[in-house]
Amino acid sequence: MEQPQYNMLTREKMEKEYLHLFKHHGIGTTIWSPLASGILTGKYSGSKPNDTRLNIEGMDWLKDKLLLEENLKRVDKTKAIADKINTTLPLFGIAWCLKNPNVSTVILGASKTSQLQENLKALDVLPLLTQEIMNEVDEVWGTKPVLAEF
Repeated sequence: MEQPQYNMLTREKMEKEYLHLFKHHGIGTTIWSPLASGILTGKYSGSKPNDTRLNIEGMDWLKDKLLLEENLKRVDKTKAIADKINTTLPLFGIAWCLKNPNVSTVILGASKTSQLQENLKALDVLPLLTQEIMNEVDEVWGTKPVLAEF
């Protein structure tokens, strides 16, 4: 079992580095940060809320890494994709992670029962993520790893 970070911004380990392990050894994964510390929820688009994890003292390094203008523009484009299938950004982000057949479990950062109940609705979004939708995400983010051909 491995527990890598995995989301639309961070894909290298899950989609490239561990590919051999998935194909040949049946390793399972429990991924964390499916919403990239809240960036993929859209809550930072157009505003900078003060009561978030990224504003905790000592988290400046993460905030500086994630709250980039280019990331926020990509989130807005991703929201447009989510809107096409009538879902929210958080559900879209979680479902996107679940779409990867090598993801066994997604750690949800829910701190309230209502958040957990809402996040579990990502299972209903999963069938809506067609290859066309996934390709749109790849185009928006440009983070899909390039695999060596053998």
